[in-house]
Amino acid sequence: MTATVGRETPGQRSGTTEARSRVQATTPRRKINVLGGLGHVLLAVWALLIIVPLLWVFLASFKNTTEIFSAPWTMPAHLRWENWGRAWTKAHVGTYVINSVIVVSLSTFGTMLLSSMAAYVLARYKFWGNRLIYFAFVAGIAFPPFLAVVPLFFVVKNFGLLNSYTGLILVYIAYSLPFTIFFLSAFFRSLPNSVAEAATIDGASHTRLFFSVMLPMAKPGLISLTIFNLIGQWAQYLLPLVLMAGARDKWVLTQGIADISTAAGYEADWSGLFAALTISILPMIVMYIIFQRQIQAGLTAGAVK
Repeated sequence: MTATVGRETPGQRSGTTEARSRVQATTPRRKINVLGGLGHVLLAVWALLIIVPLLWVFLASFKNTTEIFSAPWTMPAHLRWENWGRAWTKAHVGTYVINSVIVVSLSTFGTMLLSSMAAYVLARYKFWGNRLIYFAFVAGIAFPPFLAVVPLFFVVKNFGLLNSYTGLILVYIAYSLPFTIFFLSAFFRSLPNSVAEAATIDGASHTRLFFSVMLPMAKPGLISLTIFNLIGQWAQYLLPLVLMAGARDKWVLTQGIADISTAAGYEADWSGLFAALTISILPMIVMYIIFQRQIQAGLTAGAVK
């Protein structure tokens, strides 16, 4: 009896081991749950920081100047759609919207066409200088536009494209290519080689292989990057400010809203300004809501082989 005191039997020993393993297994789970909860809290705070200003601008577009400054966080007394009409006609927002649609649609189309062809060649073909060209494009992502504003102005001016849609569209395409090529190259690398080999055996040329086989397979990535380019070019202000300053009738939406903001300092038409801001924001929000699944699918599809 005295010899067995303080010793563990095999059954007790196994029970102790199982208890320890349970404690060790639950500890990482608790850490994961805590980190997951903290992540959700941060996401909720970030969402509020984005949604609250947008909601405030939307509500302010239906108020008058007195309500905007005396009761900024209350609902408008009634919906003043005349603010939107005044912004559309008197402030020429309608003209600016049309100009932006023309410039952004053509520049986005050119960006996606040229970047998809360049990314496909860089990702699927091996030739001397391949990586050099690729890294040259990637380096363009880290080059901020404001550093090249002065030389860019003189280059566009020397080509006779200053204050023209053509000059602005070409500059938009040039600045959008690095970002788009970088992501599309990774996407094209993830596509299976067997499909391309089968099309080549069937007699498809390189051009037909790209447009008829590989480009449709890259549709999720193309949709995602198209939306990103649309949003980025729609909100661009610095480049049109420099390249389109002398052609008021060709101003894009960001230039027009900046002009309204300057005029509001003297005329106090703050409701018209917020109506113009809402008009400029709504198309991008609606587009993102419609294509959010395609955007998410495109971002995840290119990351997995």
